[in-house]
Amino acid sequence: MSAHNHSRTCFVAAILLLFFQLQGFAQNSDTSTSRTQSAATQRDGQHDFDFEFGTWKTHLRRLQHPLSGSSTWVEYDGTTAVRKIWDGRANLIELEADGAAGHFEGLSLRLYNPQAYQWSLNFASSSGGALTQPTIGEFKNGRGEFYDQEMVNGRAILVRFVISDITPNSCRFEQAFSDDGGKTWEVNWIATDTRVNDESDVSKANVQQSALCDVQHDFDFELGNWKIHLKRLAQRMAGSNTWVEFDGTSVTRKVWNGRSQIEEFETDSPAGGHIQGLTLRLYNPQTHQWGLYWATSKSGTVGAPTIGEFKNGRGEFFDTETSGPNGRAILVRFIWSEITSNSPHFEQSFSDDGGKTWEVNWITDQTRVVGEAR
Repeated sequence: MSAHNHSRTCFVAAILLLFFQLQGFAQNSDTSTSRTQSAATQRDGQHDFDFEFGTWKTHLRRLQHPLSGSSTWVEYDGTTAVRKIWDGRANLIELEADGAAGHFEGLSLRLYNPQAYQWSLNFASSSGGALTQPTIGEFKNGRGEFYDQEMVNGRAILVRFVISDITPNSCRFEQAFSDDGGKTWEVNWIATDTRVNDESDVSKANVQQSALCDVQHDFDFELGNWKIHLKRLAQRMAGSNTWVEFDGTSVTRKVWNGRSQIEEFETDSPAGGHIQGLTLRLYNPQTHQWGLYWATSKSGTVGAPTIGEFKNGRGEFFDTETSGPNGRAILVRFIWSEITSNSPHFEQSFSDDGGKTWEVNWITDQTRVVGEAR
């Protein structure tokens, strides 16, 4: 091949290469623009559940044996109370009902994830004392649909939770299971709620009913309003000794007459940091232990619980997480100590050597708001 022909061939190849690069750049630009536009038009649903705040009369029907061909339903009547958390970006639901099948108490902690624009619904019953796998989803056109995969009768199945027929004074909830990948659904839980206008009679009934329960009082010292001072290690499991300090307030409310609690707190640091979090504490009557579930408004999701109990006025709770350097599995320990009615002390520690040594990375001291009785 002549030098002239070789040069012309190289020139044509260069032109073609530049053309394809520009095409790829245009396609990537279009994709990036599409993603940006999609994020910009994503619906903000942090107030989707505002319609539900307050107290409701609940009629509940539950299929006794799901996915077994059964058509036997049991019915309950009771009350549901829905309270706002984080100005509506989370909420807590308490349900208490009675029927031919007995007494039922449940709660649902709903958290909004501002990154995913979705809600996670975390359910627990007083008999189990632990949060189940959350159903996750969103509202569209006034209807909420939430999905999950769980184990039922030893098989993995799909779970669907639907909220529909929403008005200011009524709404409907349905749970359904599918064991064929969503081709067919079997409804096994139907609840219809009607808003209560006069809540005084409902409150009296709930107090009388709950007084018959075996109430656990380990965390009673926490009920009420507090000023809190928080120290957090800037870098955990890294040999750091730099602490960041926060000041703020917290409030702890009773759930299930003390067998569960919800704590909300909000703090700020002079360095510019802000933490808005909550802890849901659930008592398990089978194991006689507490599960402590933690979430922040930034993530909108519940982490794995630390589980433990109180002995001799000191509470110790443990968990295994992947919060260590490079994603390593570590042990987590919560300790409640120096407990008085006006000034409890809390510490979180990590261990990457099986509990031989512990690094404290979070310290909270609380002071009860003056003038408030426990």
